[in-house]
Formats: sequence, structure tokens, C-alpha cells
Amino acid sequence: MRDVLRINGLRKTFRLHSQGVEITALDGVRLAVAEGECVALVGPSGAGKSTLLRCVYGNYVADAGEVLVRQGDTFADVATNDPRQVLGLRRRVIGYVSQFLRVVPRVSTLDVVAEPALRAGVAREPALDRARRLLEQLAIPQRLWGLPPQTFSGGEQQRVNIARAFAYDYDLILLDEPTASLDADNRRRAAGLVRDALSRGAAVLGVFHDLDTAGDLDARCFAMEAPVRSAA
Repeated sequence: MRDVLRINGLRKTFRLHSQGVEITALDGVRLAVAEGECVALVGPSGAGKSTLLRCVYGNYVADAGEVLVRQGDTFADVATNDPRQVLGLRRRVIGYVSQFLRVVPRVSTLDVVAEPALRAGVAREPALDRARRLLEQLAIPQRLWGLPPQTFSGGEQQRVNIARAFAYDYDLILLDEPTASLDADNRRRAAGLVRDALSRGAAVLGVFHDLDTAGDLDARCFAMEAPVRSAA
């Protein structure tokens, strides 16, 4: 199967000027994720797992290396941080579940979930229909769909966050501890969405709160080490 993501020699550092310390969060990372494959990033807290996801999504600018994401028959390099290119990839290629839901205030949950599909060019009614199905699958009561998700519990907000990432058929899905605030039943529901995406050929790269979920998804583990600190 074809690679959807190729990371070559990725390096990312952070400089803490107030402490005179430089942290090497990622140093020469090499990783590929193919169609229909789930890769779980594993390692201690602070090993750079979330940083790697943010570099792939374009939230962080890499210091060196390549982050190649398949776009049709070619690859786009997110590491170059061309804003137009990154926004295009987010619109049609890369879905992302962050650790916290960040959306425009006072927008209904149904519209929040449908927004990624609308942004990708899906007509409004099909986008809303898919959003309704996702909210049902993730056990968000219909009486809440018209309310803004900021009024929900942490677990409900995270399920809305997950639904957004599956509102469109992205080729690459990034998951940053998607099930950390979910109970066992809702973890199974979320894992079901991931399995469906894998079955249609999506590539998944994730950080999982519990390795049982990664095991249920037959994920390949990619080990990461703690960062190196040095004097700035």
C-alpha cells in the first residue's frame, strides 16, 4: 500500500529564554504511515509525541527535515510551512483531534461537527446528515445538538471533537489522546470510527491514553524518547 505520510529527519527545538535552556523535542525522526495503517506514538511524558503531531498538522514549524503528506499522486511538504498549502491540506487531507475542543463560541454542536465537511466543499444537507450520524454514534443526545459544546462536560466535548475529525473522509487522521476523558463505552464508540476510517484506507497517527485502545486498532507502535536539554 502507498504511504500517506513520510517524515524524514524531522527536528524541532524549543528555546526557553528565561531559563537559558534549549529543549530538543524531536531529533532526526523518521516515520512512514501507509494507507489503512494505524501507528501509535509511545514513550514517556514529554517525549515529543504531541509535538510530532503538531508538526505534521503545521501548528509547529520544523527546524529541519521533511513532513511529506500525500496529496493525490504527489507529496506536499508541511515542513516548508507555506500557509496556503497547509490550509489546503487541513481542508481536504488531514483531520486532527486535539486534546481540547477549540471552536467559535455560541455555534451549535451540529454546525461545529458539520463545519469541516462544509469547508471541504460538501453541500450543507449531506454535511449535516453526516454530523447527525456521528453524534448519534458517539452517544451525544439529540437535545444537545442545538447547544454550543462549551456548555458540555469534558467527555461530551471530546466526543464532539472526535466527531469533527470524522465529518469528512480525510486521508490522514491525527489523534492526540482522543479517548483520555472517555469511559469504556465511549472509547469503544470512538475506536469504531477509527476502524471505519482505516477500512476505507485512511492513515492514522495517534497518541493514545491507554494502549488497550491502540491494541484494539492493531496499531504499530513507534517509540519516542525523552527530550534533551542543553544550555542555550
